[in-house]
Amino acid sequence: MPGKGRVVERPYTAKELAALAEGGAELGLDQVRMLELLGPSTLDIYLNGAAYWRNVPVKVWSYTIGGYQAIKKWLSYREQPLLGRPLHLEEVREVQHMARRIAAILLLGPDLDASYQTVSQATAPWAMPTEARLVEKVAGL
Repeated sequence: MPGKGRVVERPYTAKELAALAEGGAELGLDQVRMLELLGPSTLDIYLNGAAYWRNVPVKVWSYTIGGYQAIKKWLSYREQPLLGRPLHLEEVREVQHMARRIAAILLLGPDLDASYQTVSQATAPWAMPTEARLVEKVAGL
């Protein structure tokens, strides 16, 4: 499992809340909805004593894929003792890009869920082709 690392949870600053409100307005979401989807607080994720990723929404950091926190797991495979070197600048930037992609997934979630419901209710039943039924009958399935 990845190490704990240094993660500092804090409230959003006024400037960060304003940016959320501005970005949300472009998506048709108010600030309250943005905070519901991204989380009520934000995190500063430290790479070392001096460098850190600032303002990673709590739900972005805790987003899991396959039971693992996506960003945390990615970073765990890039710890200096494993790599034998510090992170390259491109790798540091990739964490920023991952956080943005995960935030987009979280913000799209309600629309994706609604789309899935619409599509799943509009599907036609699938009938097995006659040939496949004959093969199953002959094979004793």
